[in-house]
Amino acid sequence: MDAKIEPADPAAATDLAAREAAYEKFVWDNLKRNYLGNYLHGMLGMTGFRLVNTPTFLPAYLHMISGSNAIVGLGLALQQVGGVISPIFGASRIEHRTKVMPAAMWMGGLARMAVLGIALSGWLLKGNALVGSILGFMLMFGIFMGAQRVVFSLLMAKVIPISRRGRLQAWRNFTGSLIAAGMASLAGTYFIGPNLFGNGYGTTFVFAFILTSLGLSALQMLLREPEPPTTRTQAKFRDRLREFPRLITEDRAYAWFLVVQMLSSSARIATPFYILYVGTSVHMTGKLLGALSFAYIGADALSNLIWGYLGDKTGFRLVLLFSLAAWAASTVLLLEVHTTWAIFLAFFGLGAGQAGYMMAAQTMILEFGARDDLPMRIAVSATAESITATLAPLIGGQVADLFGYSTVFGLSLGVLAAGLLVLIGMVKEPRTARLAAL
Repeated sequence: MDAKIEPADPAAATDLAAREAAYEKFVWDNLKRNYLGNYLHGMLGMTGFRLVNTPTFLPAYLHMISGSNAIVGLGLALQQVGGVISPIFGASRIEHRTKVMPAAMWMGGLARMAVLGIALSGWLLKGNALVGSILGFMLMFGIFMGAQRVVFSLLMAKVIPISRRGRLQAWRNFTGSLIAAGMASLAGTYFIGPNLFGNGYGTTFVFAFILTSLGLSALQMLLREPEPPTTRTQAKFRDRLREFPRLITEDRAYAWFLVVQMLSSSARIATPFYILYVGTSVHMTGKLLGALSFAYIGADALSNLIWGYLGDKTGFRLVLLFSLAAWAASTVLLLEVHTTWAIFLAFFGLGAGQAGYMMAAQTMILEFGARDDLPMRIAVSATAESITATLAPLIGGQVADLFGYSTVFGLSLGVLAAGLLVLIGMVKEPRTARLAAL
């Protein structure tokens, strides 16, 4: 069913205009409070998730307890497959609601419980039971992260004006990544190295759970959510699925942007094997693991200041282009130069490139199409990304076992190059098109 549109009746049109003006006034009147809430949520909430998602701790942990590249790939694939359907389901549950914060608390809370489950498994289980438990919690983590991605993106779009989103993400990612980088270095040296409390990895993930929970609590206390002037009428889940082709084909730039997302997420075929590849050329210690995690997450912190302000100034298409190029160049450096300084620099570049990609992809999606279609448009992109990101590590694990890590990295470079070509040739800056339509 189509979204509500501005009525032709003059009185109804005047009423809608008044509600739009009231909505805008609410956003600006509550901007400082909502800006602080989103900042604290990003700084603390996403800090813990960086420790889980960084391509060092969890892949190294899975490989240590399983001894298998395929299991490492399976773990990342399960995490991604959880995000295939959950964004669509999450969008269908909230797109007709005037307030979505209650759903955000449930989805965010359950994602954090999955992190706690990964942590506790290390103390409570052994052997195959431990491997199976962690794989199960990674699937759970992916399911609720996929759903919460839609909700929290919609919340930011509702309460933060488009001209302020880049700098908000820049500063919250900068400070959050600094904390995560410090935690990564601390975890590698003092948690994982000496196996603190009998399981250094478990201790690391407990700290991740605590930080993410503090961030979610801060958002709940501070956020003031407006009621939008229009919402979609509630529809059945299968009816919304049938509308996917329309959402994609009605905006050619968005359709090609979706192709870039899928190609870029396919490049994650190499992500869980960065740290394992390093282990084949240098002696891996807890201190080195912490240092490379620090480089990866620290690059996230520093680069986000550049990406955020550049995106606010020029739009995020340019951020996406530069970040994909940095991702590809760093992969080449990791593959070709095997000295410690080059490995550290490569992880720094990978962190910067992937951070820029995430910021650009998550922000550009908010600038395509109509506001009432935003929840489902976010869901379409999240689902498309998750499908390719699910298949990539599964394939990567098998390719790594059969042909080695170099072949996996070569495949990653190939899809990154294809994504850059499509971005340059087919995707226009959505902000320019939006401003031209005003």
